Amino acid sequence: MSNESTASESASGSAGGVQSVDRAVTVLEILAQRGEAGVSEVAATIDVHKSTAFRLLGALEARGLVEQAAERGKYRLGFGIVRLAGAVSRRIDITEQGRPVCERLAEELGETVNVAVMEAHYAINLYQVHGPGAVTANNWVGQLTPLYATSSGKILLAQLSAKQRMSVLAQAGIKKFTPHTITAKTKLEKELTAVRERGYATTYEEFELGLHAMAAPVRSRDGDTIAAISASGPAYRFTRERMEELAPILLKGADEISFRMGYLG
Repeated sequence: MSNESTASESASGSAGGVQSVDRAVTVLEILAQRGEAGVSEVAATIDVHKSTAFRLLGALEARGLVEQAAERGKYRLGFGIVRLAGAVSRRIDITEQGRPVCERLAEELGETVNVAVMEAHYAINLYQVHGPGAVTANNWVGQLTPLYATSSGKILLAQLSAKQRMSVLAQAGIKKFTPHTITAKTKLEKELTAVRERGYATTYEEFELGLHAMAAPVRSRDGDTIAAISASGPAYRFTRERMEELAPILLKGADEISFRMGYLG
């Protein structure tokens, strides 16, 4: 088989996979709008053969995303949707509950404050408030950042088991962003142990030259670390000494958000 033929088949398979995903999402949207729908109704709406609609519904049913209604042949959204929505809802809750605390902390600390959660092998920032300082950090909202080179990431890494950390770091790969990035696994493990002991994490120009940051854990009702709240600023202003001095304020803010999320400590 020629390389051109192989490439053509690969492209065709990829396009078919995207089309199947698109159709599956459309099926979910149909059921969300109509409450219930039969195979024929779904097939007609997305313009496919009944057998294709049946296979799509079967695949979604196997994942718990749809289920058969009392009336045989009719389908409706399943409780698997609730599981997926719950993950998003929790993040929305963290942002909502954290907003007033972040705004206050940005004023008290005089630096930029972020709330971040773990996304695969990254930390993703959900919410940010700039401090009153003339020189502030970049807008990190929505950006994926490395767990091992950021203060929020270290908080999120520290709460994982050794096996989970090994898996996450293997997926991410460890590279140097600056001369100060910790890339040796033994040194990183020692750093994460210190994070757990003192209750907060720090980075000194490890992800970006000239940028210092510290972060504290936000806990769920069950006591699990579900997010990190961080403060970051230019190294010349947000010095090691100043960070140590302000750490109790950040920790208090993290505790307040945790309380708002149902953690009674």
